[in-house]
Amino acid sequence: MPLQFIPAIHRITHRIGLSIGSASGLDVSQGEAHILAHLADHGVCTIADLHRALAHRRSTLTSILDRLAERRWIVRRTTEADRRSFTIGLTPAGRAHARKVLRYLSSIEDALEQGLTPAEIRQFAALLAKVDVLK
Repeated sequence: MPLQFIPAIHRITHRIGLSIGSASGLDVSQGEAHILAHLADHGVCTIADLHRALAHRRSTLTSILDRLAERRWIVRRTTEADRRSFTIGLTPAGRAHARKVLRYLSSIEDALEQGLTPAEIRQFAALLAKVDVLK
């Protein structure tokens, strides 16, 4: 039986990555873009929060956070409750860049919604949540 969903999901994900990579002024990878957008949207997060939201392997997440810290877009702080745990926040420069990334990703979502009714958008979101089976 030929695959029905995986090729389409892969193609769309790949196209989003290519779009991010070619966007003027973003200069981020797809993984970096999603983390910056999440931080712009949600504020300071723990590493566990980012892991739950984006499902990166912990080593991949650490590598991306290292790159963002080198660019001085994020800052890691130990939590007071558990000095082995860290929170991730945006620096002022990171906040400005994260807002730019979030606007760009929002424009992609806006394009995806074109021609869909509000009911279809709700159904699509519900279907995506339903098929997130690889948790």
